Amino acid sequence: MTSVTKQINRHTIAVLVDNEPGVLARVIGLFSGRGYNIESLTVAETRRGRHLSRITIVTSGTPMVIEQIKAQLTRLIPVHQVRDLTQDGAYVERELALVKVKGSGDKRVESLRISDIFRARAVDSTNESFVFEIVGTSNKIDAFIDLMKPLGLIDISRTGVVAISRGSESLEGDD
Repeated sequence: MTSVTKQINRHTIAVLVDNEPGVLARVIGLFSGRGYNIESLTVAETRRGRHLSRITIVTSGTPMVIEQIKAQLTRLIPVHQVRDLTQDGAYVERELALVKVKGSGDKRVESLRISDIFRARAVDSTNESFVFEIVGTSNKIDAFIDLMKPLGLIDISRTGVVAISRGSESLEGDD
């Protein structure tokens, strides 16, 4: 008897919703109620006059689970559009992180050298520490954090992934 291996993939899903109280709770409730994990979640109003918000969700699952998530999101009342950016084609994905590193001497110099390589910028500096701002893919930020650990990493704050499709199509449609 052979076992069938179900492939679990990471997906970035963009959801256009009405900007009103309780919408985010309903979207999150859909995930938690069915035992789906959210790896990253960002939300913000896209255009104030239209009262629409864009939610970017990063989640993982089998193809069947991802299809279920998209179908259930589409059925929520305040949802206007659901796009699986991972499936739909090329897209740009970024995350921002603030990374605090404590150190002196050679470790301090090395943290500045590494930040330069990663194009991170020091946005705060004291005699004992730096706060670096880094923007890029989640993998780039993970690599930067891994290199900062032995140099005195003491705190991290990450925004979560934001993403947008490449090309002329819009999640909001043409208006």
